[in-house]
Amino acid sequence: MDPPLLLLSFLCLCITISNAADILHNPDFEIPPTNTSANSTSQFLLLTKSNTIPGWLFNGTVWYVSSGPNISLPGNGHAVQLGENGNINQTFRATDDYRQYILTFTLTARDDDCFNNATAVNVSVPERSRVFSLLGHFGKNQWETYAFYLGDWGSKRDSIKLEIIRVTTNTASNVTCWPIVDNFLITRHVMPRWYDGNILANGGFEIGPAFINNSSDGIILNEEPEIFNSLLQDWSIIGTIKYIDSNHYKVPEGRAAIELVSGSPSGIQIDLTLTVGSTYILEFMMGDANDSCVGDFIVYAQIGTTIENFTVQSNGTGSAQKQSMTFEAEFTRLTPISITSSNETRSSDNVLCGPVIDNIVFRPFASYAVKLKLYIEVSSLLLTLLILL
Repeated sequence: MDPPLLLLSFLCLCITISNAADILHNPDFEIPPTNTSANSTSQFLLLTKSNTIPGWLFNGTVWYVSSGPNISLPGNGHAVQLGENGNINQTFRATDDYRQYILTFTLTARDDDCFNNATAVNVSVPERSRVFSLLGHFGKNQWETYAFYLGDWGSKRDSIKLEIIRVTTNTASNVTCWPIVDNFLITRHVMPRWYDGNILANGGFEIGPAFINNSSDGIILNEEPEIFNSLLQDWSIIGTIKYIDSNHYKVPEGRAAIELVSGSPSGIQIDLTLTVGSTYILEFMMGDANDSCVGDFIVYAQIGTTIENFTVQSNGTGSAQKQSMTFEAEFTRLTPISITSSNETRSSDNVLCGPVIDNIVFRPFASYAVKLKLYIEVSSLLLTLLILL
């Protein structure tokens, strides 16, 4: 971070409030079904009216699953499998302390070949739903982690019914491809907060879905052109990207970043109203996630109709470089700003990977000179005080 921004951030420290508490009861199914034997060794337990899962209601055919042979689950724990007409649901209450609610969950199957829409679930809340399919090649684990924007409820104090339903596919008769779901984690965010020196409120991608403790492959974020339904506050999502954390990946700054992985293209975009005749500077960090992703990364940064490409040669060990471009606004109107990649790259494990983007700053070009002058003046004042002391 530039010295002026670092100094002003320290003087004007703001904290973005988020909460990833256990809003759901028994979200990871580690509390076993009622009326079951503690000595049971069965990996699959068919649920009935007499052995329900605490916190959850269910309909149709649903199994309680334990991690074991052929089934890998986060933390080697438990999950549920949705069979014929199978669905589970739980109701939670929104509060007036938070506005945006985002769900994170994992999806897997008993067979490693259940990709290409063979395993799918429909996740829904009132007025919103989305189908999630097991994609494959996005991580080393058997399961994949997804996220879903639930909604903005604010002060309504609504009771929200979350429902997960098995989607019938062309492999409906293949029991090994029936979906297994786990780790339903809801995070809550307040409305955006802007920081001095950056027009973007979420340029560091610190506000997004909650990471699951026992999952190391990041979170798959599907395309979302509507900014108000986006999983990354203030950004619309182009193609498929991966949301990564600093505990398992090399992140240039903070605790989170994005990795552009789909190559068709994939990236992020925001629309801002600019002032005609003003010059702006766009800065961002570009690198690799230390995930053995080797090759030439090419990223396209676009402001309005102005496009610049940036190339970084990655050796897959977690390096990053600062990139920048300037732009003079010709009109006072809504201007799209995007960063995308169109290349498909795979790691040595055949996992889709790509350039990591983080710490995006967009500001009027003149503001940097003002902040630099302020930084020099404050530094001189501090030096004078130290000499006098």
